[in-house]
Amino acid sequence: MEAVMRVTDTIKSFRETRLAALRPPTEFFDYQRISRPSDFNQATQRITYNTRYFSGNYVLIIALLAVYALISNPLLLIALGFLVGGFIAINKFGPEPMQMGEHTITQKHLYTALFVIGLPLLFIASPVMTFFWLVGASGVLILGHASFIEPGVESEYAAVQDAV
Repeated sequence: MEAVMRVTDTIKSFRETRLAALRPPTEFFDYQRISRPSDFNQATQRITYNTRYFSGNYVLIIALLAVYALISNPLLLIALGFLVGGFIAINKFGPEPMQMGEHTITQKHLYTALFVIGLPLLFIASPVMTFFWLVGASGVLILGHASFIEPGVESEYAAVQDAV
């Protein structure tokens, strides 16, 4: 019960911190503020400001890309489901040794069988490629958006507010 309360508190704090920082789609997709930065220094300033300002939107983009990556790679989804389901099943149904004929099957044997089947299946599903695709795709989208969107008028007052 305590674990459920911790999960609930974690979700609530995530909702309060990250999802509260979500900017409206009209502001996030404001095509009138798109312009090419004049130099690398201006691009760096825009990226610095926009990654803080749109941080909730960028977390949502990464989450949506991760869901897309899992859906578009069904073998990875099956392998992760097999491993997670196997762990849950072993912990739920196999905590004490079972006798099958002359053999005693312990939890250690079940975990070994799960790893012997699950790890090659996971290797074939190429999770490393999916991870690097997720990093690359989110990096291109986020850095591209952050460098091409001009900061709003409120960015001019951010330095003044920090100084006060």
